Amino acid sequence: MGDVLAGSHAVWEFDTDSVLIRFERGIRRPKLFQALGERRVPYEALRSVELSPGRRGTVVLRAVPRPGADPLMEAADGQLKDDLDPYRLALPADRETLAEYYRDELRGVLGPAAALPAEEHLVAAPEPPLTFKAYDGKASFDGSSVAFRWFWTGASSAKWKCGDQHFPVGGLTGVEWRSPEGGAGVLSGNGYLRLVERGAEDRRPGEADQDPASVVFGLGYGPVHESLPFAASVLQAVRAATPGADAGPRQPVRTRTDDRRDPADIADRIRQLGELHTAGLLTDAEFTTKKAELLAEL
Repeated sequence: MGDVLAGSHAVWEFDTDSVLIRFERGIRRPKLFQALGERRVPYEALRSVELSPGRRGTVVLRAVPRPGADPLMEAADGQLKDDLDPYRLALPADRETLAEYYRDELRGVLGPAAALPAEEHLVAAPEPPLTFKAYDGKASFDGSSVAFRWFWTGASSAKWKCGDQHFPVGGLTGVEWRSPEGGAGVLSGNGYLRLVERGAEDRRPGEADQDPASVVFGLGYGPVHESLPFAASVLQAVRAATPGADAGPRQPVRTRTDDRRDPADIADRIRQLGELHTAGLLTDAEFTTKKAELLAEL
């Protein structure tokens, strides 16, 4: 089409085989959109295109992705609020006729496969390396493996006993993400990232705060704009490393990482201790003792 359509938070640039969604930056723009930057969506990744009335004198043009086409939406699993949906474009109501035109044009380029689930991811996830801080640990993904390093100030004793964790993507079959905005309380089970390990798909997992294959969100940790792109990137890598559902074990599922001598991680933990000490949640003696233990790991 070669056209450009500008909305409240994004600009859609139409090409012959795809639409490039550029998210605008600014203080009032959703942080998730700022983190995504831009996304190229092939028309073959779309199931349909809808137009509906919006709020405050707007209309909303929405492209509906095919199931399985976008790792971000697959990881979100319907939990995103409307104002965080990257496929929605809000336009002034007086541009409804223009929106109808683009709706019809997009519908015209959808093929017969639009009604079917996608066999592979067609929209790229954010590229690794990626990291974010959860409530009980730091999650890192380098493209080939996921690492969880536990925080003394937040991790349960069960996780500390298991030690820091390392998960090769070949030992995983999926990712389960629960929005930090979906529940009330850190340990409610509604805010966490859980890695689904090969061979354990049918096993009922325990609470996320006790599960070494999970990190939990809350108190400002694991926000949507950090944890969801992370989950999507891991999911895309897992699918790329899994040739079929009947594939046998490829790599060890999980290994314990006993080496906690990364200076950056030690510094993070000491900063957290300092914050708790300043807030009066740790005594002088507790702070001094734990700081000495962390420094001894260097």
